[in-house]
Amino acid sequence: MSETILETKGLTKHYGGVHALEDADFILEKGEHVAIMGDNGAGKSTFVRQITGVEQRTRGTIVFDGTEVNFSGPLDAREAGIETVFQTLALADDLNVPDNLFLGREKTMFNWLGPFRILDYKTMREATLAGLEKTAVKIPNIRNTIANMSGGQRQCVAIARTATFASKLTIMDEPTAALGVQETAQVENIVRTLKEQGESLILVSHNMRQVFDLVDRIVVFRRGRIVANLNKDDTDGQDVVAYITGAKTGAEYEGAA
Repeated sequence: MSETILETKGLTKHYGGVHALEDADFILEKGEHVAIMGDNGAGKSTFVRQITGVEQRTRGTIVFDGTEVNFSGPLDAREAGIETVFQTLALADDLNVPDNLFLGREKTMFNWLGPFRILDYKTMREATLAGLEKTAVKIPNIRNTIANMSGGQRQCVAIARTATFASKLTIMDEPTAALGVQETAQVENIVRTLKEQGESLILVSHNMRQVFDLVDRIVVFRRGRIVANLNKDDTDGQDVVAYITGAKTGAEYEGAA
């Protein structure tokens, strides 16, 4: 029996008169990898921003791990177990790998000193190495600052951050958009590793080859609405493109269950 990790019902976001997202019904099962596809402005990023608390929805409900949630911001979503790799990566260039992984949730010791805290670098380094190992990320020297790393290494650090903590859901927004072939392959291997470990994942991507290689199901957005919910094995790239462009209207779509 599968278990639902995330469900949205009627999720809607309006920016004044602009309807960026309208009545999005979406279900993600535990351990499932789902791709969100659509043209620019289709509502993909808006959908992710509502789930992660970056923005407040106009209406609708979000149920995460069996509980209806109303995240006031990304920190609430992160504490609930949703880790997100945004296109901007949100890394501090002047900090090393452990400092970036624990940015905002540093481990401390001697907490009996009142308002004074001493960072527990040993614990953070050990947890960092464990997170890198879990995702099979290879960083030659974790003490190097992010500024001295390649684009692929930076992306891998951002993804490893999700594995260092007890995440229930990982969301990746165009994780390989600015990467070369070799770096893209490394990130895709991490996604496969997460799948083998039973991690739930939402992948926002324009890369058709990547989507068909990595996910179980494809959800297509168009003009703020979900117009298709397709099992990867029962569709092909032409079918997906037809929904993205509107050649297929999605009239037969009956929900994401």
